[in-house]
Amino acid sequence: METDIVIVGAGPVGIFTAFQAGMLDMRCHIIDILNRAGGQCVALYPEKPIYDIPGYPVITAQRLIEQLMEQASPFEPVYHLGQRVEKILDNDSQNFTVITSTGMEIKCKAVIIAAGNGMFEPNRPPLSGILEYENKSVFYSVNKISDFQDKTIVIAGGGDSAADWTIELSKVAKKIYVVHRRKEFRCAPEMRNKLELLENNEKIELIVPYQLHGLAGSDGQLSAAIVKNIASGEEKEISADFLLPFFGLSMNLGPISNWDLKLEHSRIVVDQATLRTSRDRIYAIGDMATYLGKLKLILNGFAESAMACYDIHKVIHNSPVNFQYSTSKGVHRKKSDLL
Repeated sequence: METDIVIVGAGPVGIFTAFQAGMLDMRCHIIDILNRAGGQCVALYPEKPIYDIPGYPVITAQRLIEQLMEQASPFEPVYHLGQRVEKILDNDSQNFTVITSTGMEIKCKAVIIAAGNGMFEPNRPPLSGILEYENKSVFYSVNKISDFQDKTIVIAGGGDSAADWTIELSKVAKKIYVVHRRKEFRCAPEMRNKLELLENNEKIELIVPYQLHGLAGSDGQLSAAIVKNIASGEEKEISADFLLPFFGLSMNLGPISNWDLKLEHSRIVVDQATLRTSRDRIYAIGDMATYLGKLKLILNGFAESAMACYDIHKVIHNSPVNFQYSTSKGVHRKKSDLL
């Protein structure tokens, strides 16, 4: 199969790139290792509110992805999910062959890497038999807050994610126990203040200084989390329906490190004006790209997407783009939308 641009990463910046490319009459295929579009926004915090998207005083991560996919849909981007890009081979001066982990091959004229922080997986607590409970009653992210309505939850961790979800889930949960190995939490001070208020109102109970020690239950359904006091070694059981361990993520570049790109602190070095990498016709945008003064914000990634697409159009057609605002250019809808 052939296309103009292969986008590596189906997060918010990758999806928006399909829209920007479409506005310039360039076709896109989007590849992501996750089984659904949305990247970390959907995988880790789909119902978490985001406050710095222009035009939206507040929007959930899931809703943002839905809106971006709807915006890009007139240009019919092709999504290849559940697979990762393994190799980017130079065919000649005009195109690449992109090869994925499933053996799929796509010929394209340019590649845009919008892979966020790279490949990631949650840090799993070293508990015997935990695999039996994962995705049944042990979760490393929250997909639907409503799944935890009137449930008893053990949240483990002392960082921002643990604090954020404790606060959010306290609105629907029957009871939340927060297990942390230290009395001091690493979250922002305002989050710590909210935790104290919830504790005073008996909405949550802080179990400190304790750490997870074991699980009790059967057939993947948790009945209790076993915790151990760091100082005394005392063990106790906490009856619970769910365990949510938030111990951060392990990030790595995966195959990207083998693509002959200039890297700096596990980020791809790019030209700030064009987002070009050290390899001709390969671009990097969003959190994966780095340059002097880089801001790791979604809205910054959106701007980089437009800059990269305009430069690609110029390279492919060997001429500058006749710039037009969207208000004058408009968006050509799919034929199916016009019937």
